[in-house]
Amino acid sequence: MSDLPYRPNVGAVLFNAGGLVFVARRADFPNAEGPAGGWQLPQGGMDPGEDPRQAVLRELAEEIGTDKAEIIAEHDEWLSYDLPPELLGKALGGKYRGQRQRWFALRFTGQDSDIRLDADPHPEFDAWRWARLEELPTLAVGFKLAIYRALVPAFARFAAR
Repeated sequence: MSDLPYRPNVGAVLFNAGGLVFVARRADFPNAEGPAGGWQLPQGGMDPGEDPRQAVLRELAEEIGTDKAEIIAEHDEWLSYDLPPELLGKALGGKYRGQRQRWFALRFTGQDSDIRLDADPHPEFDAWRWARLEELPTLAVGFKLAIYRALVPAFARFAAR
């Protein structure tokens, strides 16, 4: 499976006015009730030829029901993760070994009521909350842990102190 490509992807670290980060609980994870693994940042695949900056706003609208945000920073490199062996050939349509992601910090410009997880007929998330940036690594599934650890110092200047 190591000959499979990485799926091009974007991710959003969405900060509210108080410097907290939007996290959402995946509806399809078996451990969604536990503290680790069920929660994640919005992210999603890029369409062929799509600009990453446009893709991240589109993904926000699709996943959380709003694109009321402005990009305030972009991670200086693409970050990648590999799927664990038990998910290879199953997750991501079975076509990818993992994801190559461009991450953005965004400032939420709406109200909490603008966030609508039910905007999609098949919502990816079933709950959301605002969290401290440094909490992200404690929420990540193991195979995304290195990415979340990299995002904390990269976007710390926007976080609640």
